Amino acid sequence: MKVTRTQINRVERYEKIFDEVSAAAKQLSASLDEFEKQLPGAQKLDAYYTGSEWKKDFAADEEGLFPPGMKRGVLSEDGIYNLLEEIREIKERAAALGNM
Repeated sequence: MKVTRTQINRVERYEKIFDEVSAAAKQLSASLDEFEKQLPGAQKLDAYYTGSEWKKDFAADEEGLFPPGMKRGVLSEDGIYNLLEEIREIKERAAALGNM
């Protein structure tokens, strides 16, 4: 049996796809591993944001009571809300992949 040029082209085309999907899967797996490690922190952020401490800290920030130059992005209403929303969306996307 002789291999045709069409077969060679087909195998080469699918080999390229295989390599790309394999690399993406490895990258996603590593990212998911890191994401899973960070979920307890995300849960803590959510509890902080929805609790009374965040409101107290936010009010203090509005009054300018924190030291100048202190990093306090966690007190940005949009920042922390958007991060928590992004985490929820990532979880939904990951769950949807399971239905593939």
